[in-house]
Amino acid sequence: MLLPITFFIFTSLPFFTWPSVAVDTIAPNQALTDNGETLVSSGERFELGFFSPPNSSNRYVGIWFNNVPQQTPVWVANKNNPITDSSGVLSITATGNIIINNNRTNSIVWSSNSSSTTASNPVLQLLDSGNLVVKNVGGNDNSGNYLWQSFDHPCDTLIPGMKLGWNLGTGQEWYITSWKSLQDPSSGDYTYRLDPHGLPQLVLRQGYSTVEYRSGPWDGVRFGGGPELGQNPVFSPIFVFNASYVYYSFENNVDSTISRFVLNQSSLLQHLTWNQGRGEWVDIITLQGDNCDTYALCGPYGICNINYTPDCECPDGFTPRLPQDWNGLDWSGGCVPKTQLNCSTPEPGGFRKFSRLKLPDTSNFLVDATATSPEECEAACLRNCSCVAYAKTEASGCVVWFGELLDIREYNEGGQDLFIRMAASELGSNNNAKRTAVIASVSVVSGVLLLGLISYCIIRKRTAWWRGAQRLENPNQENNQSAEDEDLELPLFDLVTITTATTNFSFTNKIGEGGFGPVYWGKLSTGQEIAVKRLSKDSGQGLKEFKNEIVLIAKLQHRNLVRLLGCYIHGEERMLIYEYMPNKSLELFIFNQIRGTSLHWQKRFDIIVGIARGLLYLHRDSRLRIIHRDLKASNILLDSEMNPKISDFGLARTFGGDQHEASTNRIMGTYGYMSPEYAIDGIFSVKSDVFSFGVLVLEIVSGKKNRGFYHPDHDLNLLGHAWKLWNEGNPMKLMDAYMENPVPTSQLLRCIQLGLLCVQQRPEDRPTMSSVLVMLDSENPMLPQPKQPGFYSERFLVDTESSSTGKKPQTSNELTVTMLHGR
Repeated sequence: MLLPITFFIFTSLPFFTWPSVAVDTIAPNQALTDNGETLVSSGERFELGFFSPPNSSNRYVGIWFNNVPQQTPVWVANKNNPITDSSGVLSITATGNIIINNNRTNSIVWSSNSSSTTASNPVLQLLDSGNLVVKNVGGNDNSGNYLWQSFDHPCDTLIPGMKLGWNLGTGQEWYITSWKSLQDPSSGDYTYRLDPHGLPQLVLRQGYSTVEYRSGPWDGVRFGGGPELGQNPVFSPIFVFNASYVYYSFENNVDSTISRFVLNQSSLLQHLTWNQGRGEWVDIITLQGDNCDTYALCGPYGICNINYTPDCECPDGFTPRLPQDWNGLDWSGGCVPKTQLNCSTPEPGGFRKFSRLKLPDTSNFLVDATATSPEECEAACLRNCSCVAYAKTEASGCVVWFGELLDIREYNEGGQDLFIRMAASELGSNNNAKRTAVIASVSVVSGVLLLGLISYCIIRKRTAWWRGAQRLENPNQENNQSAEDEDLELPLFDLVTITTATTNFSFTNKIGEGGFGPVYWGKLSTGQEIAVKRLSKDSGQGLKEFKNEIVLIAKLQHRNLVRLLGCYIHGEERMLIYEYMPNKSLELFIFNQIRGTSLHWQKRFDIIVGIARGLLYLHRDSRLRIIHRDLKASNILLDSEMNPKISDFGLARTFGGDQHEASTNRIMGTYGYMSPEYAIDGIFSVKSDVFSFGVLVLEIVSGKKNRGFYHPDHDLNLLGHAWKLWNEGNPMKLMDAYMENPVPTSQLLRCIQLGLLCVQQRPEDRPTMSSVLVMLDSENPMLPQPKQPGFYSERFLVDTESSSTGKKPQTSNELTVTMLHGR
């Protein structure tokens, strides 16, 4: 945790100590040192002083929230030049320049470079907004005409009033940069900036040029095609786009709210709010919400749709550039036109409309504000053979694209219309008019018949749903020998109890969102904390997954499985009520460096053993032989004592006593954790869960995700990196850098070897979970040498949360109970 700091304030002749109270200004004849008793404070909101990051002895000058117990810096002055001891002094010169000196070496470690000839009587003041400013005494605090201000130099955080964008008149840019690590606030690998060229869009980059994520262009009411930029219960977003400024900012809706927008060391962009009741930061928005937010996931012209599997598809009139790679789930090659456009032919082609899209990125696009109608926009594009697409936006009129279209995604609703140019043969011609008329006539007749058939099916489906709901509400009505219809003896909660516990499903009670729907924290009248998973109307999951989870979890009793307390069902409203897991999911501890430092090796090892015991119970010892099919870090929840509990059984399947494997055409799971035989052929068994367990072990050891793992020396994923280090004789290099030292080397090496054994390509080579526990519990087990992992290269497995073969509608979010928090 950050260290609490107090200060002395001195005058130049002779030094005197101010009382132990907070002050809000520093004059040129005063200084702030790193060993005193007085804070520089804005009042109730912010404080300025020296601090050390977790597990670091380096000293920095920073600003943090005054009324948040977890000291959280929002700005750091000397972030790239720390002081190694407590000899630092902060002062302001008579010309308004802020200086941090190292008294031990008598050197300047940081300067604001804000000296001004107009500074008559400058002071340094921390405003109640958190803005550190240099102003002349007697100046207007609210004028904004400061000699210097920290809001012009953001670090990794935006707070209300700060900007992300450009002052077009002066060329001033405001952007945020991640910390290098939790221990090191110096400039890290990631930046989040506003690109003002053409239509403004927000872009996350790694390094100088590698784009990780982009918002999509501003069209006048929204970015890219996502939700309209409007007020939400916590904060109000602001976007200014005129001749002088283009920037994003936000304001809190309630004055007492504490919220911040931050870019962390792992490239995650989050808006967090402080929950006083729970005493923690709550993630209310994560910009990289799903796989389709991964930049150019589907390659040139490819369209990403999270509601279909696989996630990527070629638009009508296009085909995969590299069919073999595409079928192997490597979509980076993108798509190419089935028929190349030839502008010299009598029929040079036209445009096909695609709706509900995030408008594409490209190296070259033009904005034509004079084209005020779609027809004018189309004509402008047709005049240039290099033009490949156009769109009409509210913000800037006509936008035309040149070059390959990148990073397109399709939404369920909203989005923009994009007109993509293609050859006439792909659009049809006048010669087909008669055939079209005949087809239309036949279609009308067929449509009437089809409508009757659909109505009949809907009636039958609703009848089946009603009967299924009745069985869930009254499981004793039908009691046969099938697993699904047995008496579940599961408590039924009433709506009043649930709404009271969750404060009527308050936004501040929301702790996550998954494919099933939102998850809310609640507290019953008995004082028991609960997590309520509520089915969303837009969910790809339905009665089958809902009932599957009830049937399975109601019959399972094990300390390493999450406990289902009950359910609610009425009409189309369906909810599951679980025990609340105060430490949320394993994902937050091993991938979030802010919290990961608290997870020492023994606790990681205990979590590995706990997961293994839970899986063994599912595979061998439970009443039903169960294959989980979606084992991953976000589905491992941690109780108050950090005991792991496996959750989310919506995709689980049961096996008979003599059944060893099964197959499915509906492949549902999370890539990065799915075994090769399941991802490619739909074949699953207990060895599928073993593969997922192996991925988890390597992630727990390394603190890195298998999906999206990055290494500067190669393009392998985490499995490939571990395999490479193993073959090179350097497996200890896989260890999480934020783990304490020393660690028991033999135990850690055993886990790495065990993880590699579990992720081997062939299922028959992987151990069973009973063998895994023997290996974990033995001090000196004789482990076999692992063979090559499955999916060890990113060429064969792209960064995707969910996919499948075929094109069956589903949401990738349905594959997780919640993407943000555990229960």
